Amino acid sequence: MRDRIENICLAKGMRMTDQRRVIARVLSESTDHPDVEELYRRAIALDPKISIATVYRTVRLFEEAGILERHDFRDGRSRYEEVPDSHHDHLIDLSTGKVIEFRNEDIEKLQEFVAKELGFRLVDHRLELYGVPIDRANKAELEKAHELLARAGRRE
Repeated sequence: MRDRIENICLAKGMRMTDQRRVIARVLSESTDHPDVEELYRRAIALDPKISIATVYRTVRLFEEAGILERHDFRDGRSRYEEVPDSHHDHLIDLSTGKVIEFRNEDIEKLQEFVAKELGFRLVDHRLELYGVPIDRANKAELEKAHELLARAGRRE
């Protein structure tokens, strides 16, 4: 049985090698936003002959074909997800690196309003929120979050 990404690749006329099929399967089954190293770890569990270079090339190919979307969540790694069917935003837990997808109609309306007020028609946007869970927001975790933000060149 083919997975979603393999079907998209075939519809785009891409040649699907066994290794590309494995990588497509790993990506289709991902519920998180893995980086290439994590994709490689998952892929070699299915096919130990896959090299990390093959994973890098395949991810780049899928991204260039508009199948994958790359994100930089300020942790120094490019992370990937299948291009979504519908828009969503991201909340990144700075204490764990977990990425939570969400959609909020109030935020969407506010962005449209701001663009219109400034004389623009909004055609696209990307919203990433960074935080630490309130129940775990102790001093050490807040310091870690500030350190990560400072390294990324941004400060609250």
